[in-house]
Amino acid sequence: MTVVRRTRKGGFTLVEILIVVIILGILAAIVIPQFTSASQDARRNSLTSQLQTLRSQLELYKLQHLDQMPSTLVNSPFDWTQLTAKTNDQGATGTGTAYPFGPYLQADPVNPLNGQTAVLVGTTEYQGGDAVSGAANRGFVINSANGKIWGTSAKYGYIYNEATPSDPNNDL
Repeated sequence: MTVVRRTRKGGFTLVEILIVVIILGILAAIVIPQFTSASQDARRNSLTSQLQTLRSQLELYKLQHLDQMPSTLVNSPFDWTQLTAKTNDQGATGTGTAYPFGPYLQADPVNPLNGQTAVLVGTTEYQGGDAVSGAANRGFVINSANGKIWGTSAKYGYIYNEATPSDPNNDL
């Protein structure tokens, strides 16, 4: 009597593989949108943190310079020089012991939502979400009278709404 041995090759059937691929696709569809919003949330949080730093450093500058705003920041053409370099009590920049104040920032700040460093200078008080004329290609808006500073949203023409990060004017 001859005994026939059947050997079964181990492996997955096509149906089993398709089921696994479908499950992986469903999981990816659920997880990927959460990661994309996480990067946008990180940029928003970065801007909020940066604005807090800018506000505190502007206040420190004003304290050390007899309540004067950095003239290079609030006058045209603007630049961040008086905040990124050492200054004397008159706001002149230089090096050495004659320039004991600052630097207040390591580099020109860049708005993480739109990549801009330029500042729109005015005397208007803004609220988050307000439309701003002239804010195209500007990363920040500053009130030269009182030193308040705001970030612009990714849409440029709006003040970034720190109180409501989900404001639709904050997004692209």
